[in-house]
Amino acid sequence: VQLQASGGGLVQAGGSLRLSCAASGRTFSNYVMAWFRQAPGKEREFVAGITWSGSNTAYADSVKGRFTISRDNAKNTMSLQMNSLKPEDMAVYYCAARARNREPVVLRGPQQYDYWGQGTLVTVSS
Repeated sequence: VQLQASGGGLVQAGGSLRLSCAASGRTFSNYVMAWFRQAPGKEREFVAGITWSGSNTAYADSVKGRFTISRDNAKNTMSLQMNSLKPEDMAVYYCAARARNREPVVLRGPQQYDYWGQGTLVTVSS
């Protein structure tokens, strides 16, 4: 599986961005997918995740109610709609896939994911 993240950019606080992750490989639809982010000097942290069917999602407390994760298995894509952005949301955002078939839960540790996209930078100005 290869992942390609896109959609980052510069936005004012309170604004919105939509990140996308395009996946190659036939098994994408079977995998838990997630977004992580990493700010300068900080560890990579979980943002949101979604199970293979889309039936279960999970969010970090810091983004709950503002971000929405979704996926389209027919198009091999995953998205993260980010609303009400804050300066503390500024980071490089990575999409990731966990190579286990049809797991029913989203795991939050970056070490639990096997494939990573190259990252897309989100800058939020105050």
